Amino acid sequence: MEIYQGIILGILQGLTEFLPVSSSGHLVLGQLYLGIKESMLSFDISVHMGTLAAVLVVYFSDIRTMVRSMAGFTVRLLRRQPAFHLLKEDPNLKMAWLIIIGSVPTALIGLALKKVEHILFTSSLIVGFMLILTGTVLWVSRHFYHDPGAHDSRFDAKRALFIGIIQGLAVIPGISRSGSTIAAGMFAGFDRSMAAKFSFLLSIPAILGAQILSIKETLNTTGLSIDPVTVCGTIASFLTGLGALTLLLKLVHRGKFHLFAPYCWLAGTLALAANLI
Repeated sequence: MEIYQGIILGILQGLTEFLPVSSSGHLVLGQLYLGIKESMLSFDISVHMGTLAAVLVVYFSDIRTMVRSMAGFTVRLLRRQPAFHLLKEDPNLKMAWLIIIGSVPTALIGLALKKVEHILFTSSLIVGFMLILTGTVLWVSRHFYHDPGAHDSRFDAKRALFIGIIQGLAVIPGISRSGSTIAAGMFAGFDRSMAAKFSFLLSIPAILGAQILSIKETLNTTGLSIDPVTVCGTIASFLTGLGALTLLLKLVHRGKFHLFAPYCWLAGTLALAANLI
C-alpha cells in the first residue's frame, strides 16, 4: 500500500468513524475501490486508535471526572464504608457504571460476529444493504428530537443494555456505530445531546477492546508493523476524526442529525449497483 492510499483510508476512517455513515463499511469499499488486497490488520488497528484518541481529547473532562468518581467509590468499598448510594447521587459514577453495563452486550455480540468476519468484511453487497438500513434509522430519528434534559433521569441499566446491543450489531459493516447508538438513545427517550455523549463515551471501551483483540491476533500471526504508511494514516485519522466529531456534535445539537440519511441511501445504492456491473 502506498502512502497516499494510507492517507486516503486514514481520512476516510476519521470522517466516517463519527459521522453516521459507517466507518467499517467505507473502509471495506475504500479498500475494494483502491485495489488493496493485502492484509491491513496492523493499519486498521492504528487508524482506529487514531480516532479513539480524538474521542479522548473531546471528552477528556468527562473521562477525568468519571475516573475520579470511580476511584472514590472503590476506596469506599475497600474501607467497607457505605458506597452504593453514590450510584444514584453521583451522576459521573452513574454514567461510568452504565457504560460498563452497556459494554457487556457489545462485547458478546462482537465476539459472536467475529466468527463470520471473513464474510462481513469482504462483501460490498452486505455493506450496501446495511448503509440503506442506517439511512432509514437516521431518517426515522428526526421524530425523536427531545428537549434538553428530557427523561435523562430515567437513564437506567435497561436502556444502557439496549444501546449496548445496538452498538454490538454495528460491528456489521454498513451499520454506523455512532448513527445507530445516538438514534437508539433518542428512541429510548433521551435528548439528542445526552444520546450523543453516551454514544461516544460507550465507544471508548468498545474500540479499545476490539483493538486489543486485534493486536493479540496480529502478534500471533504476522506481528505489528509500524511503517510510514501506517503513521501517515493514523495521523490523518486522528485529525479528521477530531474535526468530524466536533462537527457531528454541533449538528446533533442543532437537530440536523438525520440529514446524513440521503448520503447513506446513495452510498448503499451505489454499493449494490457495483455488484450488478
